[in-house]
Amino acid sequence: MAALRVVEALGGNRAVRHVLRWSLACAPVPRRTAAHFTFQPDPEPTEYGPTQKMNLFQAVHSAMDNTLAKDPTAVIFGEDVAFGGVFRCTVGLRDKYGKDRVFNTPLCEQGIVGFGIGVAVAGATSIAEIQFADYIFPAFDQIVNEAAKYRYRSGDLFNCGSLTIRAPWGCVGHGALYHSQSPEAFFGHCAGVKVVIPRSPIQAKGLLLSCIEDQNPCIFFEPKILYRAAVEQVPVEPYQIPLSQAEILQEGSDVTLLSWGTQVHVIREVADMAQEKLGLSCEVIDLRTILPWDIETICKSVTKTGRLLISHEAPVTGGFASEISSTVQLMDSMELGVTGHSWNDPQ
Repeated sequence: MAALRVVEALGGNRAVRHVLRWSLACAPVPRRTAAHFTFQPDPEPTEYGPTQKMNLFQAVHSAMDNTLAKDPTAVIFGEDVAFGGVFRCTVGLRDKYGKDRVFNTPLCEQGIVGFGIGVAVAGATSIAEIQFADYIFPAFDQIVNEAAKYRYRSGDLFNCGSLTIRAPWGCVGHGALYHSQSPEAFFGHCAGVKVVIPRSPIQAKGLLLSCIEDQNPCIFFEPKILYRAAVEQVPVEPYQIPLSQAEILQEGSDVTLLSWGTQVHVIREVADMAQEKLGLSCEVIDLRTILPWDIETICKSVTKTGRLLISHEAPVTGGFASEISSTVQLMDSMELGVTGHSWNDPQ
């Protein structure tokens, strides 16, 4: 169990870990909505008007429906998008808005993103779907060398800031090697593009609408295991959640637990277990935006707690946790790194 492994890391010596493992093995097992986590919904928001029960894919659908209704230039395209997509995120949108605004593309990811760049440069709102995040790699050149750099290489005369790239992301049962990857760290080295991963339906709709409205190209990774497992009361009308602002879900004093996407629900469970078994007060933070990430909130939290534990689904080698931990250590030691520039919002 993922939560047990993290609590054992907090637990210290071998004897403590043994007691933890034994006590947890004997404890009643809570009902789970998925293999390695229990989804914890957020309270119903009241500031955005009427709400409706939605799972995550319905929240994504609602965001795109709002966009198409509001913006006559908005178009959505990708493999099987006209049909509704493999996860049904675009179901019914072609019938509602027409085949010229919601349409299929060939199975060519570099072509999908390249076309999306052109649509955005021409002034339209461009929403491209990559069928699985695992298939984003053929489009890597278009994203890194074209979309991310378009504004800079033209001296801000042209940009493709109205481009948003959506992709189902993360592990899921029976996903295997081509349907379970978490490639966010590959784009962490790329100035000029924003990378966002939500933890819930409420977050998904608000963050996706912010990506669509943002004046920089954005990659929006959607945790596919949450498409149906996560259900919340989501506002029907459009609303936005600010990018590059981490959210403190639980205040604490002993250790900072940081994650994003599905893994946020793991560390929330860890925080409860650590409090119960070890008496530790955990501060739980959802990073939400991977790039550019909220350095200030994280460093303030670690200054308070003195400890930081980062959990993500992606492989540990080269994972984005390395960037975060090195930045926190830099702030602590004030060492000087001689490197290229960091991500700066050109706006």
